[in-house]
Amino acid sequence: MPLVLPDWPPGTVTILSTSGDAPHAIPVSAAVRADPQTVLIALAAGRNSLARLRADPAVALVILARDDVALTAHGRARVVEEELVEGVVAVEIAVERVQSHRRDAFVIDTGVGWRWTDPAAEERDARVRSSLARLVGEG
Repeated sequence: MPLVLPDWPPGTVTILSTSGDAPHAIPVSAAVRADPQTVLIALAAGRNSLARLRADPAVALVILARDDVALTAHGRARVVEEELVEGVVAVEIAVERVQSHRRDAFVIDTGVGWRWTDPAAEERDARVRSSLARLVGEG
């Protein structure tokens, strides 16, 4: 059976885990499904997670969203664009395995609710999402 990532709503907060001396997990607000086996994420250029995935590309991305999306995508990450927007790097995760967390005993109704409180950050996020969409279109 081929590996297939589900769709999830724009703005879904995901959790990226990288390795190193110890596992390291961070929330990521810009993650998009590029195709059934690929996720694109945006990370600030100064993020420790970026240095960690450059050293060891094995990563896991937890996605919990409405419409009963509950999974961890395990794969290998690589930088695909050093300057997606100023100070932000685009990272591609080639997903090798999807671990489903869905169970008959529960349903995921919503993901993490969040919003920007800084208008400049909100505008930058819109540029990041637009740039990720451009990369998806080029794929």
